[in-house]
Amino acid sequence: MTNFMAQHSARLVDNGFPVIPIWPGTKKPGRFHRGEWCDYPEWTRHCDRATTEHEIDIWSAWPEAAIGFACGTIVGIDIDILDPEAAHAAEQLARQMLGDTPLLRIGKAPKRMLVYRTETPFAAFRRAPLEVLGHGRQFVAFAVHPDTGQPYVWPEESPLSVDAATLPIITEEQARAWLDAALALLPQDTLPAVLPTGSGGQRQTSHSLAGTREAVWSALAFIPNADLDYDSWVRIGMALKGALGEAGFDLFSSWSNQAGKNVPETTDKAWASFKPTAIGAGTIYHLAMERGWKPDPTLVLDGAQPRDDVHPAAGLLASLTAQAVEQQSDEPEPVSISSPPTDFFTVDGALKLMVDYILSTAIRPQPVLAIGASLCALGVLMGHKYRTSSNLRSNLYVVGLAASGGGKDHARSAIKEAFLAAGLDAHIGGNKLASGAGLLAALYRQPASLFQIDEFGHFLNSVVNKRNTPKHLAEIWDLLTELATSAGSTFFGAEYADQKQRPRQDIIQPCCALHATTVPETFWAALGSGSLADGSLARFLIFQSDNDIPDRVKRPAVLDRVPPELISALQSVAAGAPNHAQGNLSAAAAPTIKPEPFTVPMTPEAEDLFDQLDEDVTRRQRQAAHTNHGAVLARVWENTAKVALIRAVSADPKRPVIALAHAQWARSVVEHCTSTMLAEAEQHIATNEIEANHKKVLRIIGAAGSAGLTRSELYHKTHFLGSRRDDLFADLAAAGEIEIDLIITKSRPKTVYRRKL
Repeated sequence: MTNFMAQHSARLVDNGFPVIPIWPGTKKPGRFHRGEWCDYPEWTRHCDRATTEHEIDIWSAWPEAAIGFACGTIVGIDIDILDPEAAHAAEQLARQMLGDTPLLRIGKAPKRMLVYRTETPFAAFRRAPLEVLGHGRQFVAFAVHPDTGQPYVWPEESPLSVDAATLPIITEEQARAWLDAALALLPQDTLPAVLPTGSGGQRQTSHSLAGTREAVWSALAFIPNADLDYDSWVRIGMALKGALGEAGFDLFSSWSNQAGKNVPETTDKAWASFKPTAIGAGTIYHLAMERGWKPDPTLVLDGAQPRDDVHPAAGLLASLTAQAVEQQSDEPEPVSISSPPTDFFTVDGALKLMVDYILSTAIRPQPVLAIGASLCALGVLMGHKYRTSSNLRSNLYVVGLAASGGGKDHARSAIKEAFLAAGLDAHIGGNKLASGAGLLAALYRQPASLFQIDEFGHFLNSVVNKRNTPKHLAEIWDLLTELATSAGSTFFGAEYADQKQRPRQDIIQPCCALHATTVPETFWAALGSGSLADGSLARFLIFQSDNDIPDRVKRPAVLDRVPPELISALQSVAAGAPNHAQGNLSAAAAPTIKPEPFTVPMTPEAEDLFDQLDEDVTRRQRQAAHTNHGAVLARVWENTAKVALIRAVSADPKRPVIALAHAQWARSVVEHCTSTMLAEAEQHIATNEIEANHKKVLRIIGAAGSAGLTRSELYHKTHFLGSRRDDLFADLAAAGEIEIDLIITKSRPKTVYRRKL
C-alpha cells in the first residue's frame, strides 16, 4: 500500500496547498491513534491556516496515510455526474465562467473536480449532482479511490507541479452563477431523486406534528437517503424535529449518514437551524406509506396523546422529586479548573519585563500562558549559571493549554524575537523534534537549549504510544524524561560497536527546556493513564488558560521592537553572577566542559517553607499510594524549588537570594499547575474507549450544573455514542456517578440527568 502523505506532502505544502490526512480507504479526514485509524474531529482548523512542517512530519509516519485538501482559500468544483457528456458540458461551462484552471482531478470517471482559489473564503453549497466545496469542506487529492481501487489521477497538471497562488481566482457570486447555469444544462435523468411535496400544497395542522419515537423510527426505514437532493434532505430533517423535537437528532444524523457525502458538521448546524412550525410526523408517515410502510397496530402514531392518563406512582414520584430539588438547592456547582491564585501575576525583574512584553504585543493576551512561557525562557538562560543548594537547576517543561484561536501561540514568537534582539538566539532549539538523535545533537551543540513546540498534543500522539511508534520517535519521550533530571549531572550518550567512527557523546549538565502549546482536548487525548503512573507527565507544569478566547487588542505593540530594558535584563541573566568563577572555558558552552554555577542561597524563612512543603507532599504521597497521583506529587517539591530559583535570579541576577516571597510564589504557582493537571487528568485520561466515553459524558452532564440535562438535551449532546448511550447512562447511574430523576409535569413525565458531586 502507498503512503501518499510521506511521498507528496512536503512538496504540496511548499506549493501552498492546505494538506490534511485522509483515512485510508475512505474519503474523510482521519488520524492514526493508538494503533488504528479513527475520525479527526478537529480537521476544519486547517481551512483557516497553512499546514505546518511539524504536522506533515507526524502524518507521514502514519501507515498508508492519504492526502486531502482543506477548503478555504482553495475551492473545489465537484461534478458528481456519471453521464460522460453531461459531466463534460458542466466542466466546460466552469472553465468558461470561472477560468481555465490547470487542476482537474478524476476519481471515479466520468465524475470530476476542478480546483480554484478565492481571496474571500465562503461557505460550501450544493445542488446535487453539483457542489461547490468552500470553507469547512475538504476533498481527496492523493489516495486510492474506495470504489475503483485505483489512485485518484490528475490528467492535466498536478498540485505537485502547480503553485496554488497561480490558480484562477473566483468569488462566491461567480460560483453560484455557474451552479445555476450548469443545472439548467443537465438532462433530467442526471438529477437526483426528489421527495414529493404532497398534494395541494396543504399545510399540516399542529395536531399532526408530534409523533412517537417508535413509530417515526419504523417509518423512516422506508425512506432511504440515497443522495437525495438538498431540499428533500432539509424537509426530512424539519419533519423529524417537528415530530420529536431535539430527541430526533440521532435519527436525523443516522439517516443523513446513509448518503455518501454526508458531513457531520453540516448536519449538526442544519439541525440547530431547523424551526419547524407546520411539518412533523405526518410528513414522515405519509412518505413512508407511499413506499410500502404499514404501521404495526401496536404502534402509537400521535405523540400529542398522553401514553398513560395517570402514572400509577405519580404522587410518590412528585414527592420524591420535590424533596430532591430541595436537597440540591444548596449544592455547589461541579468542580472545574480553578482560577489562578491572587498573587499569580505579582512578579518583578526580568520575569515581569518578559511577561509584559509578551502581553503587550499579543492580539489576544493570555496572562497565564505568558507566565509559564517566561519562566521557561528565563530558565534556559540560567542554565550552567545558577543552581540551588541542593543542585537543582532551572530547566522546566511547560505546556500552555488554550482553545484554538485563543492566542496560545504568541508567546513562542515573542520569546524568539526577544532572544534574537539580545543576541541569545543560540539558546533556541528547533521548532520540532524529529528524532531522539536529533534532540541530543541539538543539546550537544548548545547544552542549554529551549525547544518550542506547537500542536504538542499531536506530537505526543506520535511519540507516547511505543507499540505503534517508530523507534526514532518513541525514544524522544524517554530522552525528555531522562534529561529532565540530568541537568545537574552528566548525560551519558549511547554506546556503539564502532567506537572509532561513532564515539560516545556525553553532555555535561544539559539544560533542556521545553515550551509547548496545544489545545486541551488533543493534549489529553494523546495520553494514557500510564503517563501519570510512570512519572513522565509529572515533569511538566501545566498552565491552562482561564479565558480561552480573550478580547482582541486592536493595536498591540510591535513585536520586533523589543524594549531595551528587557534586552538588558535577558543579557544580565545569561551572563550569570559577576565575580563568580564559572570555569575557565565556561563561555564556550561546550557539552564536555564542566561549568561551575553560582549557588543561590536561601533565607531561613524560605528554608522553613520548603521543609513544611516536604512534610505536606510526603503526607499527600502516602495518601495517594497505589494511585496515579503519587508520581505527580513526587515532583512538586522539585518543581517548586526550580521556579523559586528562576524567580530569585530574575529579581536580581547579580546577587540572587531565594527569599520567602519567592518561595511562597513558587509554591502557589506549582500547586495551581499540579491541581490543574490532576483535575484535568481525572476528567480526560482513560485506559480504553469505554472509559473515555464515560468521562466525556460525565463532563457533559457536569457542565450543566445542578439543573442537569433533560433526556432530549443529553441525547443531542451525546449523539456520537449512537445506540450505546442508554447502556452507558445506566452504567454511570449504577456506579453512582450520575442520578436520574423523573419529574412529573402537566403534559408528560420528564427525565433529568445530573452529575453526583
